[in-house]
Amino acid sequence: MRNNRQLAIGNRQSECSLLFLLVFLFSFSMNAQQEKKFIRDGNKEYENKKYSDAEKNYSKAINKNKDSYKGAFNLGDAYYKQKKYEEAAEKFQSVTHKATSKDTLAKAYHNLGNSLLQSKKYQDALDAYKNALKNNPNDEDTRYNYSYAQQMLKQQQQQQKQDKDKKDKDKKDDKKKDQKDKDNKDNKDKEKKEDKEKKDKQDKPKEEKEKKEQQQISKEDAKRLLDALQNDEKNLQDKMKKAKVKGSKANIEKDW
Repeated sequence: MRNNRQLAIGNRQSECSLLFLLVFLFSFSMNAQQEKKFIRDGNKEYENKKYSDAEKNYSKAINKNKDSYKGAFNLGDAYYKQKKYEEAAEKFQSVTHKATSKDTLAKAYHNLGNSLLQSKKYQDALDAYKNALKNNPNDEDTRYNYSYAQQMLKQQQQQQKQDKDKKDKDKKDDKKKDQKDKDNKDNKDKEKKEDKEKKDKQDKPKEEKEKKEQQQISKEDAKRLLDALQNDEKNLQDKMKKAKVKGSKANIEKDW
């Protein structure tokens, strides 16, 4: 009995495992079918230049299969056509890890280089084209784009040098201007100081003369005040004398 029960349990477990496997395979098959459908729909939209709609379908395909090479590659193309170069470069970069052959890897690096080229990241674009040529040395389009990226990088470096030289020159000119303004200010301050000293020198004799005259006037005023006081005192004394004489009695000698 025990062996029969164990056998029955084992059968039920096998049936559950088989059922799980069937569900998994069915789900995987459904996702795969839906992935392909979304990619086909996206391709139709892409051919009709409805790149935004194509982007949505490719994104749905990736949601069904995150490792979908075609979905990711085509999504990068849809981004590129909409001038979303940063997003396109990111998507093509991710595709380089999903490529299954040298040909698909070369195409991924080629499109990555194009996206970086449009973003004016010329050195990064050159590196991408190099990787594309390593996987497909006979790709003339990649070779041409590589040469073009070299020219653009050279122009960019020359422009950066010119901008730097101009910035340095402007900075130097600004420094000279600041120094010139400072010198002019110093000269003006010096001239003001000299004018003031000159004026003070010219005004000094006049001030001394005025001060001397004021001192003289003060002395004269003091003398007049003193004379006035003396006159007042003399007049007072004279009045007192007169009053004394007028009020005194004469000594009359008696005739005995």
